[in-house]
Amino acid sequence: STITVPAMSSAPTTSPSVDKVDGFSRKSVRKAKQKRSQSSSQFRSQGKPIELTPLPLLKDVPGVEQPELFLKKLQQCCTVFDFMDTLSDLKMKEYKRSTLNELVDYVTVSRGYLTEQAYPEVVKMVSQNIFRTLPPSDSNEFDPEEDEPTLEASWPHLQLVYEFFIRFLESQEFQPSIAKKYIDQKFVLQLLELFDSEDPRERDYLKTVLHRIYGKFLGLRAFIRKQINNIFLRFVYETEHFNGVAELLEILGSIINGFALPLKAEHKQFLVKVLIPLHTVRSLSLFHAQLAYCIVQFLEKDPTLTEPVIRGLLKFWPKTCSQKEVMYLGELEEILDVIEPTQFVKIQEPLFKQISRCVSSPHFQVAERALYYWNNEYIMSLIEENSSVILPIMFSSLYRISKEHWNPAIVALVYNVLKAFMEMNSTLFDELTATYKSDRQR
Repeated sequence: STITVPAMSSAPTTSPSVDKVDGFSRKSVRKAKQKRSQSSSQFRSQGKPIELTPLPLLKDVPGVEQPELFLKKLQQCCTVFDFMDTLSDLKMKEYKRSTLNELVDYVTVSRGYLTEQAYPEVVKMVSQNIFRTLPPSDSNEFDPEEDEPTLEASWPHLQLVYEFFIRFLESQEFQPSIAKKYIDQKFVLQLLELFDSEDPRERDYLKTVLHRIYGKFLGLRAFIRKQINNIFLRFVYETEHFNGVAELLEILGSIINGFALPLKAEHKQFLVKVLIPLHTVRSLSLFHAQLAYCIVQFLEKDPTLTEPVIRGLLKFWPKTCSQKEVMYLGELEEILDVIEPTQFVKIQEPLFKQISRCVSSPHFQVAERALYYWNNEYIMSLIEENSSVILPIMFSSLYRISKEHWNPAIVALVYNVLKAFMEMNSTLFDELTATYKSDRQR
């Protein structure tokens, strides 16, 4: 295949000083090429065209011959085509696609096809098609929030292979005791590496596949958790790049849901050593909803973990990124929604010192998000029970903002909060007002 080199005329003809003025030029140029790029990791140049001998349809042969034909069709589907060359092997690509479609339907409705010989052949066919080195990202600085993902060119076949494998795993005849010889730790490791695929469609299928394997193979569960653990640690402390974090967290959410009580030490350690540090990553917004869900699942299982979680969040609180602060405040509210009053008392001081700083934030969205806590009935009841501790922490910030803040919406919210505090504990409120004024006078 020939490689065309773009003509040099695309170089900027303007004077270099323009670049200096526009600090965002690189980003905006990248945004201009919004066309979805396609890339394929399946490229193995075969040179000569591929010929597959057409086989009869499964439904056209007697039942006794079907298992044998099923194996032949699986072997044919091990052939991998080059999808970057759009003109090669068109007829054979179409033949394989229709064969895969036929296999999907066959596995869904047939009985008696899953002989012991079928297991290694199914796993081999799936492995040949899906396990591959993922192509490097088109732009070195792929930003999942800004850039279109590179889609897998061989998706017309890949999708059907995934579909087939999921139906195989879900089949009523499926026997994990036989399958475990072939779906082993090595298979799972290769599967987890594919979660870094840029193609969101592929990650979606992988999520289902891994979930099914976790459900059916008890012997692989600890291994799967440990490997996800490793992927996250590498992501946080080394690469800061892995496309499938949200999908893996989604799987973990349902795994945590099924943990037995009391929680094992390894699970608690995973929460503190892996899930909390995940909050520090730059691309948090891509998986924050799934991460917060996992955290809340843990706290609903074991309320005594509330203190280490909240202290962990406070330790990693973003200093300079208001978008992240708003996310942290949202997550804290989810945690406070399920917190037990006895746990609340343990963290109220450091927590409300942070909330007081957020309320005073010059960024109005941060201040607004923090003030919304007072619209939450359950949080209000906790504040009321502990107003003698919380009111002195919050008072000076609130009083100052009510007089000085530039944004009328924030001032209105602050007045509501002050009014609520006054109704909760008027004696203390008056004392604090007097002290505040005399301090200002002094």
